[in-house]
Amino acid sequence: MKQATMNGYFYVLTAIDLFVLSFMCILTKLSESLNKKQKQGFFLAFALIAAISVLEVVTLAVDGTPAGYRWLNILSNYLGFGLSPGVCLCLVYVMDRKKRMNRWFRAAVCCEACYLLFLALSIPAGLVFSVSADNVYSRGQYFYIYIIMYFAAIVYLSVSTFVTAREFQNRSRALIYPLMFFLLIETIIQVTLPELHVTWLCVTLLSVLYFIYCSEMWNQLDALTGLLNQNSYLNRTAEMRRRGGVLVVFDVDDFKQINDRYGHLQGDVCLAEIGRCIKKAYARSGYCYRTGGDEFCVLMENANREAQCAQEFVRQLEQRRKAVDFLPTVSFGSAPFLGEDVLAVKNRADREMYRYKKARKPDAAGEMAQPRRFSKGEDTMSEFSHLRNKLLAEQVEDQIYHYILDTPIEPGAKLPNEFALAEK
Repeated sequence: MKQATMNGYFYVLTAIDLFVLSFMCILTKLSESLNKKQKQGFFLAFALIAAISVLEVVTLAVDGTPAGYRWLNILSNYLGFGLSPGVCLCLVYVMDRKKRMNRWFRAAVCCEACYLLFLALSIPAGLVFSVSADNVYSRGQYFYIYIIMYFAAIVYLSVSTFVTAREFQNRSRALIYPLMFFLLIETIIQVTLPELHVTWLCVTLLSVLYFIYCSEMWNQLDALTGLLNQNSYLNRTAEMRRRGGVLVVFDVDDFKQINDRYGHLQGDVCLAEIGRCIKKAYARSGYCYRTGGDEFCVLMENANREAQCAQEFVRQLEQRRKAVDFLPTVSFGSAPFLGEDVLAVKNRADREMYRYKKARKPDAAGEMAQPRRFSKGEDTMSEFSHLRNKLLAEQVEDQIYHYILDTPIEPGAKLPNEFALAEK
């Protein structure tokens, strides 16, 4: 009686499980943030979970029935045990936004195929599971092989997700650990207490959470460059204002000429290459963003690595220019967060970047020294006044310098937070 009640609960939970999976399939189809490959991966994962859930219902329904249903019992258990690791592989397939499968994923698929073949060949001997002549299921002597394959798939999914989240600079990648820990604990409970039948309900819950996690991660990305997008930048700068750090801004030199001469597709290639160079140089020391058009920025918490990262960025850009000969030069400048408004920090960084852009010679492509940045406590009046006089003397009309020419400098004026200005 008790077992029948438990089975009844399981059937109800399976019905709920199938409803949730159907809803997730519809949500996946309607998603605007997933590409075709990612949608296929989620569809396969949800379909596999639904199929295995139904197969588990079938095994419960036919177990102990007349021997004529023995073949159905064997087939259901074989597919259930064999396809379980495939759910994790489908989710790994989702994580890689590239169209081609990488070698690690191909190796994992080969392992899954070998496991399915081994499981099929082991059925007569009952190594992993067996179904007696009376149509009664029991675990085999080597049932642990299934457990090893299942755990290995979970570990592979965990590592792949963490690597991808780190590549995309996702700050919530630590949440991967409790998700996978939840699945491991649930699996251990299921192995210890097989009559509970909660495995695939928990896997469904995990897949939903995983869908939410991945969608949130991809919504923070710029589709062209793979860097974080402007919304992510605006959210992060609010924290940087309180905690301090450095803002580095980048601007592609003469980018309009690239579009006019080579076309917008080649212009996109340039932006993607520059974004890749910025990420390689700065990602370990800060968060990299494309804030719009040909403008990029980096938020760094540790200002001590700024010079080293700048040199690495120059090196990466020069190296890529050998392969993409029309890759333009990039000007950049920086400013520290000193508790003032984010726009004020951005204006100071832009000022340094434009001053650097102005000072560079046209024939110095790629020869980018690190732009000067005012440090705390430095006297800046003479530098600021000199720049203003120089611009006036040259009758510069470019709008990027209007804010400098129009900025009043009064005696005793101070820059935010201890930037003392000497009198005129």
